[in-house]
Order: sequence, then structure tokens, then C-alpha cells
Amino acid sequence: MFQSYRLYTKFVTQILFVLCSSLCLLPLNAFAVDPYPNKPIRLIVAFAPGGPVDSTARILAVKLSEILKQSVFVENKAGAGSNIGTQYAAGISDGYTFLVNSTAFAVNPTLYGPSAGYNPEKDFTPVIVASTQPNVISVNEKVPVKSLSELKEYATKEKLAFSSPGSGTTPQLTCEHLFKVVWKSDITHIPYKGAGPASMAVVAGETPVACTAVTGVYQFSKQGKVRIIAVSSDKRLPNLPDVPTLSELGYKNFNDYTWTGFFASSKTPMDMVIKMNQAINEALKDPDVISKFEQSGLGVVGGNTSEAKNYISSEVKHWSQVVKDTGAKVD
Repeated sequence: MFQSYRLYTKFVTQILFVLCSSLCLLPLNAFAVDPYPNKPIRLIVAFAPGGPVDSTARILAVKLSEILKQSVFVENKAGAGSNIGTQYAAGISDGYTFLVNSTAFAVNPTLYGPSAGYNPEKDFTPVIVASTQPNVISVNEKVPVKSLSELKEYATKEKLAFSSPGSGTTPQLTCEHLFKVVWKSDITHIPYKGAGPASMAVVAGETPVACTAVTGVYQFSKQGKVRIIAVSSDKRLPNLPDVPTLSELGYKNFNDYTWTGFFASSKTPMDMVIKMNQAINEALKDPDVISKFEQSGLGVVGGNTSEAKNYISSEVKHWSQVVKDTGAKVD
């Protein structure tokens, strides 16, 4: 019996030796976890195609694919002033799904209240603010006005409506403030699912007026289909040198911008958030990306995650006050 035990022990020892020897022959990276990212990345754009948010995402997606060595694709989930896409992205924390939203992200919790369906500072981690641009007021080519003062006068004679990318977007709030608070004019707001549809509305004459970010109507203005009559920036835009600012026209408190930010669900591992932040910052320095941003009227922003967090926090406070001051409601 003792002899059998010795043979058994020897056999087990030999098996273990062979197994250990085989494991030692494996390359060191055989046990390593694949580096992030190791599968395609989704950018959930909370608006319809067209407009500054979608343009920013699509321009960057191409460059990010090169930088991260993975496919980066855009998926549009529009509706409810961006709440549908935002709510969807809030529940996915795998590090491969990122929300791309505009200033509406900061506005909606006050505008919609609990029905917004998310808390901007608890449910999300800001990754980066990538781009910004001012809002513009434009009119259809057949509307007989060529200036903001003429539009104000025309609104006293005709029942007008303006399109916007949606309730709670900064273009809508800019015009609500100007038309209803300052002018005391009853110009009806018609919300659309993004700047693209809102811009097409004024081009097609569905609405005589549009309030959008520059990107939506810029090319149509070059084609003569719309006239841009005012911009909300502090200075005139290089690509629209003949369009006056609202400040120039006597409206000193109008300095509004539409920004585009990238966000991760708050439960997303921070190392993944930082990796995406670094990749987007690298993309924003690329000459081709900068050129495409300029062509679309987009200003490059960038910065680290702490800067993004501080900026978004300040925007939530700012736009909350604007909503209260204007009495803006969901249409």
C-alpha cells in the first residue's frame, strides 16, 4: 500500500510539473486584459442629424477611430428636447457608450422638472466640452424683412412663428427672451427635433423665422434661401461679417452660446472617462478637425475632465435662472 501511495504521489508531482512548465512557456501577455478600448464605441447624439451637436460628433468620430484604433460611430436618439437620448445613455456605464448633448443638458432639469428623467450632476460624469457656437436668428427668403428691427415691426402686423431645435435649447431661450420678454411680442414657438429639422423648417417656409445655432442655417444663407439677421455672440463672426450681434443692436444682455459636450454615465470607470477625454483633446488639435469645425462655424474648446465638470456645473446654475426669468415652458 505504501508503494502505491509513493507511485501516486510521483505521478501527481509529474503532472503538476508538466502543467507548470507549460504555463511558463506561455507569453506574458496571455493573461493580460485587452487594453481599452477593445470594441466599437457609440456616441449617442441626443438630437436629429444636422446641427452643431451632430456635426461635432461626426467630425470627431472619424478622428477618434484613428486615435483609438476602434470604430467610433454616431447613433441619433432625438426627442423631448434631448431627454430621450440622455435618459438612454444614463443607464449604460460600460465605457463604450457616451452621450453627446448640447446646452439643453443643463437646461432641461429646470425646464422639464422631474420628467427630464435625469440629474445632470449625479447621473453623468462630464468628459469634455468639445465645441461652442453662438445662436442666430434667420428668416425665410420670402419674408420681407432684412434686419432685426424690421422683424420686430413685421411681428406687430403678422402672426409669426419661429422654429428651434427643441424646447429648452439655448436658441429657443434666446428668442423666447427677446421676442416675449423684451419685445412683448406673441411669436409662436414651434419646437423641432434638432437644429437640422428646425433649419429645414425655415428653408421650406414651414416657419417664417428660425432660432438655431449657426451650423444649421449657415449653408442655406450662402445659397440665399434664408437671411441671417442677428447673432448672439459678443463679436461678429468671421464667416458672417455683415451680420450684427444682438449686443450691437442694443440688446446688451444677450451673449448666448450653444456648446456640445461629451458625457459618460456616472458609474463609468474613471480611467475610461480620462482615456476618452485625452483622445478627444488629441482630435481637437488635428488640423483637419479644426478646419472642419471652422467650416461649420464651430469653435474648439477642449480641456480636462475637471474643467468640464466645473463648466457644466456653472451652466446648470446659469440656465436654471434663465428658465425662471423667462418663464419658459415645454411646448
